[in-house]
Amino acid sequence: MVKFQKYYLSTILGLFLLVSCNKASKNNTQKDKELATILFEQEFGTHDHLKPIQGTPKSMTMLDSILKLDPTHAAAWREISIPYLKRGMPLEWKPLIDKSVEIDPKNWQPMRGYLYLNFYRDYEKAIADFNASDSLTPYLDYPQGHSVDFWRGIAYLGAKDYDNSIAFWDKHITKETEDSGEDWVELEAFLYRGIAYYEAGNIEKSNENFEKVIQYFTNSADAKYYTAQILLSEGNNKAALNMINDAIIDFNNGYYNNRAYVETLRQIYLEDLEELKSKIIASN
Repeated sequence: MVKFQKYYLSTILGLFLLVSCNKASKNNTQKDKELATILFEQEFGTHDHLKPIQGTPKSMTMLDSILKLDPTHAAAWREISIPYLKRGMPLEWKPLIDKSVEIDPKNWQPMRGYLYLNFYRDYEKAIADFNASDSLTPYLDYPQGHSVDFWRGIAYLGAKDYDNSIAFWDKHITKETEDSGEDWVELEAFLYRGIAYYEAGNIEKSNENFEKVIQYFTNSADAKYYTAQILLSEGNNKAALNMINDAIIDFNNGYYNNRAYVETLRQIYLEDLEELKSKIIASN
């Protein structure tokens, strides 16, 4: 019965589309917009395994139909932009994501900042979008499950503005600790704050953060990689060798900082670990 109802609804929606999508945008009615919302939720809702594959003719045709019904549907503009983003077509992606931000900046401007940061390493534009979210909403925004302070910490690190990076990591970690406890703070927050201190030349503070990662999460190729470098610089070669061996084990078991579709900022690779191991052995 459920399958029949879904098929019936899809059929009715399809018939509506044949009629409604021929209208000029200025003639879109409230019913058109309601239909667009129903269609978007049915086809592009929260259940990822039910979504049509991004960029397929079916997906793009459906989104085009939704936008003809409701040209102000910001989520559809964002959804239709993503295949161009993931295929490395910025000239096609940008006007579409900009349209979603123009229509609904509260929801999509911080998200555009996340995309600028992670796909294009455009730190200036990413920070501008994250900063805008502060004035757009009275609450702290969490694009992709992390606060804008978290993302600003990464963006400023990418820009090698270590003071601002550390300041936002401090702000983010303090809030997360107050809300849930220090042991609930993300691994990446301590890791990136440690890297910011490390690159700024504050070895003591960087080591404190890498120790936090290892304390709370045990397995982290990244934290152990940097700790091994610190131990080597201090002349503690034996401990450095043990640490880099642990880092290689963690890496091979998948415990390293990475994300789908994009390379994370300061992402490490097995070659980095092996190169450091060789350097440690050679210095004995």
